[in-house]
Amino acid sequence: MFVYVLWSNSVKVMGLGWKDWNRSDVIYGIIAPLVVVLVIVGLSLVSSFLMSGGRSAMSGSSGIIIGIISAIEELVLTVAVPLLLGLVWNQWAGGASGFLMGSIWSMWYAVKYGLYSGSFRGGGSVNLGPTLLGWVLSAMLIGYMAGALNKHSENFRRMLIVGMGTTAVGGFFLLGMFQLSPSNVITFDFTGFALNVATRIAVGAIVPIIAKVFMWYGVVHNRPSSDVMS
Repeated sequence: MFVYVLWSNSVKVMGLGWKDWNRSDVIYGIIAPLVVVLVIVGLSLVSSFLMSGGRSAMSGSSGIIIGIISAIEELVLTVAVPLLLGLVWNQWAGGASGFLMGSIWSMWYAVKYGLYSGSFRGGGSVNLGPTLLGWVLSAMLIGYMAGALNKHSENFRRMLIVGMGTTAVGGFFLLGMFQLSPSNVITFDFTGFALNVATRIAVGAIVPIIAKVFMWYGVVHNRPSSDVMS
């Protein structure tokens, strides 16, 4: 149990003692994070196994599975995380997390598919600069705009509108950045909309539900004192 004490126009939190442990601490502090990272490891192993057959593995059912896993990884990192932080905290947390998550995804994509300095290992020069930059900027936009538009609101309808609106903007921006890349394979048509914009809007409709649950459990109150006192 946390005790809030007013002191010099700020809020201070007196923490738990070293004996204050319960079952939920073990479940949510140890077991749940371990399950999440093991799932991530499992997904990466599945992708590595399916890609072990070379470029031929990218066709057929294996290619579909790899594409779905890759899309889930991308949407979680570049959409869900910055959007969630923007909704429950503020635009600075959303924008900063978008920059970090977008950068991590761009680097991971380059490593995962054997891209170094804009070249495939087996030869064949490519230019993925606009694509990688698009992931970073799109994630930043989504996180920042979510925080700037939601303004700490706990109203679910407002969060839903903000989530779907910001992800639509971020999706269209990313689709436009793809068109600047000479190696782009995603065109500005219905297929491109479905792959980049519709999927992000779907995430934008799901994340507000998660944000609302976080608010029910008091996560929204764990802001810096400047936010709490404002």
